Amino acid sequence: MTGHDAVTDADTATDTATDAEAEAGAGLSAEAVVRLRLAIGRLNRQMARASGGQDLTVAQLSALARVEVHGPLRLGELAAREGVAVPSVLRTIAPLTADGLIAKTPDPLDGRSQLLELTPAGLAAITRIRRERSALLARRSARLTPQQCRQLEAAVPLLELLLDDPDAAFPGQACPDPSCPDPACPDPPCPDRRDSAG
Repeated sequence: MTGHDAVTDADTATDTATDAEAEAGAGLSAEAVVRLRLAIGRLNRQMARASGGQDLTVAQLSALARVEVHGPLRLGELAAREGVAVPSVLRTIAPLTADGLIAKTPDPLDGRSQLLELTPAGLAAITRIRRERSALLARRSARLTPQQCRQLEAAVPLLELLLDDPDAAFPGQACPDPSCPDPACPDPPCPDRRDSAG
């Protein structure tokens, strides 16, 4: 049993405690909520393993994707988009700047501030990770029947609706630009058409 499987088994063992919470939500059945959570969690861990060789944390990948899509950004803007405090963002981006994945440049509007921008190495890293994760999903989906593929494709917009957090720093309607990678984008139309790291 791998460490990831042990985490999943621990999740399963505590499902009875979360069943009552799920039932209170009135959306999916408690069983469906648990199955969806486990499936998403396991698939996410498998995609992370598929992009092996990368030493980036989830927070670092998220920061790279945000800077790519919405950059250049000030530290405070990135912190707000990530829903964390500025000191957390500083800890997250320190290794990214040290590794040459994010560059800090002076803010032309405020000499006291710096802007964060993705470097060519940062773009290459996030592109490689996306490619490896997409390849895993493509291989897995090749095992499905054509009908199952259509059902999964129909479920994608529903899963995307679950991404919108009304309590987030940038709550609200999805960006009207249908190609925007950030469902909670507050800057319509989205300046960048690339998808996020996930």
